[in-house]
Amino acid sequence: MSRTLDRKVQNVSQSVQPTPPSVPSSGSREPTEGHTRPAAGQPADEPTRVHVEHTVTVDADAEAVFALVADVERWPLIFPPTVHAEYLERAPAEGGTERLRLWATANGAVRCWTSRREVDPSRLSITFGQERPAAPIAAMGGEWIVRPDSDGGTEVVLTHDYAAVGDDAETLAWLEEAVDTNSRAELAALAAAAGRNGAEGADGAEGADGADGRLGFTFRDTVHIEGTLVQVYAFLDRAEHWPERLPHVARVALTEDVPGLQILEMDTRTADGSSHTTRSVRICTAPDRIRYKQLLTPALLRVHTGVWLLVEDEHGVTATSEHTVVIETDAISKVLGEDATPAQARALVRDALSRNSAATLNRAKAFVEGASGV
Repeated sequence: MSRTLDRKVQNVSQSVQPTPPSVPSSGSREPTEGHTRPAAGQPADEPTRVHVEHTVTVDADAEAVFALVADVERWPLIFPPTVHAEYLERAPAEGGTERLRLWATANGAVRCWTSRREVDPSRLSITFGQERPAAPIAAMGGEWIVRPDSDGGTEVVLTHDYAAVGDDAETLAWLEEAVDTNSRAELAALAAAAGRNGAEGADGAEGADGADGRLGFTFRDTVHIEGTLVQVYAFLDRAEHWPERLPHVARVALTEDVPGLQILEMDTRTADGSSHTTRSVRICTAPDRIRYKQLLTPALLRVHTGVWLLVEDEHGVTATSEHTVVIETDAISKVLGEDATPAQARALVRDALSRNSAATLNRAKAFVEGASGV
């Protein structure tokens, strides 16, 4: 699906009107550059605040588009930069204030922050701002504005207002690149998701052979382990040991610059003897869960997120591996052959991921119970 992206940058003290969208040949509009203007001066004791607007127009109902923007728990399935999102406080259906915890990539790094949002379903708008921006960022906020256009589609305007501590030029350049890159990726992904009628939902709803386009689904594998929460968590957390502990893992490169926030690159052996490389962000929350999102996926997957979830009781630990995946429909015939169906692709993906999850959980069981003398 084609899409148009317009961009503006200027000082927030100036009045900004959205860049008019270009006229499409069909579908949504093609990406075009907007206009950049120098920021006006501000009081010397305040950092300069930069205002940026990005706009996309899509062929979808405005309420449906707003629903995708409003439901942050679905963002990892829709927006490439978003690794994980969770509500700390959720606004009621009629709108109001809510607080979110977000993990996302920016210029190749992974960042985490808490945001406060004001959700207004009647205006189809959501304002947002980071509660405590981490230096060298002095401020970061903005607004989602969703509105029907005259052609029967929907225009989405995503604004950002940001500032750097001490107006540091290097930080401002980093912020400009990060905001521009992520805004473009998010609006393009939103347009694609809206065009598929929000099919990336993880509710598992599917039509026969995926005819309705709903190719996102969630599944789980569970094993009971006679051991402690600390033992099982350590096995899953220290993935650098997996090549000698897991037969399907050929290579691991693990980076953890911030405790609990890992970049895991892994070569996995497949049933036919070949291997593929994945790269994931892992959010490790001791002692009971590790969430992840793959940044580099196998050809058949558009999105793959998951969680290792541990629950301890008097008998040991129940360890669950949960996967949520979205099939890359354009790759089905290329990977599986011209006659392959979405149902076959789903079955293959589920079988492969469940096989590896079960192998990991069973090896964890043997390792922990062996260490415990069970």
